[in-house]
Amino acid sequence: MTTDLICMAEIVGVHGVKGVLKLKVFSDAPENLMDYMPLCDAAGNRKFNFLTYQPHKNIYLATMDGVSDRSAAEKLRGARLYVPRELLPAIKDKNTYYHTDLIGLAAKDAAGVPIGKIIQVANFGAGDLLEIKPATGASYFVPFTKAVVPRVDLASREATVIVPHGLLD
Repeated sequence: MTTDLICMAEIVGVHGVKGVLKLKVFSDAPENLMDYMPLCDAAGNRKFNFLTYQPHKNIYLATMDGVSDRSAAEKLRGARLYVPRELLPAIKDKNTYYHTDLIGLAAKDAAGVPIGKIIQVANFGAGDLLEIKPATGASYFVPFTKAVVPRVDLASREATVIVPHGLLD
């Protein structure tokens, strides 16, 4: 199931006392986020318009229209910022996906036996990881590489996942 809105960033904190927001940007080209203004909330109702936007270490800093102090900025912590899918470029590489399109896919082993469902795509700094939730038990992460996930079929809503030996021991 695809969505009309794609999550592009999350407000993860505040920088200083003048309402500067810290953003974690989910994009291969985070420097282009300003091209998609205004961003919106998950419902598409609230609009977020940045006045300034710049890299800062491993995140981005932004000032937002209507947010001028730390208290107002703190209230936005955790907000996810979206852009309508039609504003984003079409994906030309058949092995590249929007994260939202992977979430909810059935995960099956090489023999086609269901092993769970992809519930999240995360990146803690060393590459994308898929979080798999089995029918019973705790979820676990696998690297989103060709060796571990050799096949993704968005049309059938499933992915083949080869769980690395020893991961679930």
